[in-house]
Amino acid sequence: MNVRRKTPLCLLALAMIGAAFTSLALAQDSNYQVSQPRFVTLPVHPQPNKPPAGSQLVQWNGSFKDLTGVTRTFTMVGTDPSQSNAATVIPVFIIPIKMVYGQSNGNKTFDPMSKLPNGQKVVNNVASSPVFNRGVNFTQGGVNVGTTQYIDAFQRANFWSSVQTNTNYHVYLSKPKLLPEQTINVSPSDGSVTTEFGKTVGTMDIFAFDSQLQTFLSKFSQQITPKTLPIFLTYDVYLTEGGCCVGGYHSANGFQPSGQTYSYSTTIDQGSGVFSQDVAALTHEIGEWMDDPFVDNRVGCQDNSILEVGDPLVLHDFPYALHGFTYHLQSMVFLPYFGADKNTSVNSWYSFQNDESHVCPGQ
Repeated sequence: MNVRRKTPLCLLALAMIGAAFTSLALAQDSNYQVSQPRFVTLPVHPQPNKPPAGSQLVQWNGSFKDLTGVTRTFTMVGTDPSQSNAATVIPVFIIPIKMVYGQSNGNKTFDPMSKLPNGQKVVNNVASSPVFNRGVNFTQGGVNVGTTQYIDAFQRANFWSSVQTNTNYHVYLSKPKLLPEQTINVSPSDGSVTTEFGKTVGTMDIFAFDSQLQTFLSKFSQQITPKTLPIFLTYDVYLTEGGCCVGGYHSANGFQPSGQTYSYSTTIDQGSGVFSQDVAALTHEIGEWMDDPFVDNRVGCQDNSILEVGDPLVLHDFPYALHGFTYHLQSMVFLPYFGADKNTSVNSWYSFQNDESHVCPGQ
């Protein structure tokens, strides 16, 4: 299995947490011996079972000509915003994963069903966040893009040239249905309890972890179908791939249009500058799933070979208060970052928070 590494160049300026990077070569070292906040994708797996008839993710196909003159095609979740003026709702499941470390590798358990200081269970706090709650207003540069969920607001802003006319366009995530918690007993060869970014966390090899997810997907195959999005959630855990720290990934079993997409994110206790605190990793991964569900949208960027909208802005987290809790939502880039017409996005911006000022390297 080959992992696609997705460490953005802009991260070099931000990776002062835990280590100082002295050269580009060190930052791009394929062994990742230094702890580094990052996300990855895994290549599409074979689809183990034929999906039920008519069961596939709602998706649309589009294209743009980038600044090098190459036409880039893509598949995204929902309907075409230039043709549709209606809302799409994607059914969502959350599968919490308890990570258990024995006496030989840390003697500690990290459980998303445990309670936070605000009295809510970790998993419930995630389910109440702006990722799923439609009650947050998003006004970007003076333009009100909607009172809605975060990823929907991002996508509306991404295609604002169409959405400002097709004002009823939305791609919502349903209220997540919680499936029974699953347990992974982490072997010493796959991970341990350690300290990263000032937090006590568990770690696990990403390939061993994903193998467990395949088992869980099979276990819930009667409920989880290609038209749904299963989200696997851990608490205070990072994955490793040659080194720490992976905050999340998304992939699919089977190719478009009928493959089963899925996503994994961790949620880390809050702290100044902590990687993947509360729902930061989740916003990253669901935003990327929305715009590249089958991890096959190719782009012409030197920092990113596929259309992964979160990678250029890792650690660009912005606070949003909801129900007495302050969540951290990661900013993401729009299509113009990859070379599309700037007039596509709200305010002709390159990113949701206007925190990216240039096209990607190579455009």
